[in-house]
Amino acid sequence: MLDVGLVAYDEDRQGEAGCENRDGGEPPEEGVQKRMVVESVITVLCGVGLYASLFMLGKARRAARGELCEPSVVQTPRAHLFGGLSNALLGACYYPALAIVTWLSLGRAFALFVFAIVLVAAAVSVVLGYSLLFVTRRPCAYCWTSHAINALLVILFALHLRPSL
Repeated sequence: MLDVGLVAYDEDRQGEAGCENRDGGEPPEEGVQKRMVVESVITVLCGVGLYASLFMLGKARRAARGELCEPSVVQTPRAHLFGGLSNALLGACYYPALAIVTWLSLGRAFALFVFAIVLVAAAVSVVLGYSLLFVTRRPCAYCWTSHAINALLVILFALHLRPSL
């Protein structure tokens, strides 16, 4: 029997089709499969976020050397929200760490802590998105990609935390 912290499969109380557990949900195997799908999607999104962050980090380094010919969001003060660290560098650390943590079973309290971090990242994305639209007024497809990923990660981590998955 695979123990994943879900309600044990109870053959005596299963539904007519033989696919419900005692809580009325799907058998544990289906819950494990759904959890793996959510974890896989989170990992793919983190990979895309990492790519966007690395691209913007490279652009920021070129800007620091004076190699950019056009104005860029990496040259604005909002490209460094948290002191001297660039947002792109934070993203380059955040996305791989999040992808790794997603696959670890470190307990509910730690999962809630990670979810809080995901919420903070999404809130920062809202601030930066506002800045792109109304302050900086420069297009940045990589920025919007990261912001969209952060919004999706909130939804997926909420699903990831559901005890029925």
